[in-house]
Amino acid sequence: MTSSDDLEAGLLALGETLDVPSPPPAEVARAVRARLESLPGADGPPAPVAGAVRARLGSVEGADRPAPVRRAWRALRPGARPRRRAIVSVVAILLALFFGATPAGRAAVVEVLRFAGVELRIGDPGPLPSGVPSPLPGERRVTLEQAREQVAFAISVPSRLGEPSEVRVSDGGRVVSLFWPGVRLDEYDGVLEVAFRKELGPPWPDQVNLGTSQAWWIPAKHGLTYLPRGGGEAPARARLADPTLIWQQKGVGLRLEGVGDLQGALEIARSAL
Repeated sequence: MTSSDDLEAGLLALGETLDVPSPPPAEVARAVRARLESLPGADGPPAPVAGAVRARLGSVEGADRPAPVRRAWRALRPGARPRRRAIVSVVAILLALFFGATPAGRAAVVEVLRFAGVELRIGDPGPLPSGVPSPLPGERRVTLEQAREQVAFAISVPSRLGEPSEVRVSDGGRVVSLFWPGVRLDEYDGVLEVAFRKELGPPWPDQVNLGTSQAWWIPAKHGLTYLPRGGGEAPARARLADPTLIWQQKGVGLRLEGVGDLQGALEIARSAL
């Protein structure tokens, strides 16, 4: 079994390898201080580790207030024997500094949310897609009446927008896309599997209420990739998507793209219910 001394030495070595900005962001320092203050006094981290973390926090504006730090480190007198629970707490602190305060750390932390047949990958999206987007698999122009005959679900047309100027059916009837000037509404059969993937960075998406269902509002441009049915074909090349509202009704997923404000998008979506 690894001794506490060996574990302490390993943690100190790990701390030297983490690329943490100096000073770290103030919000990170506040979070770390709060975590340190919650540690029981008798279970404080070993003095060398405490000194290293304290020195890091002390370089942040507003992080050198002595009273809270003294309360957190009361048990850190030289010679105190470290306990495993305290060392684990310091690991969490160091990882929080790394993953919350560095670009590499933020890129490594991606939250994945699946909703209404869309996978939202929330984190650092990297460069936005550029170039001409590729069409969806088997995409073809049809009339609205033809589309209703070729898909297995009811097509909703928002009354706020009226008749679409263009209609396309894709992927063997899985997706129907309705177009108006600057606005696109994709409706798709496949809420039990992922049809679209979105790469999102700040500003973060918001969950909103449509009245009869929940929706997600993505306020900024973002990367969008279509995932063919069954995963048999390679995904279409990612394209740049405009602000989008996503919701689900009667087993059908819908994504409304191109309406720049949330209130306008909600009004259009409600007129399609």
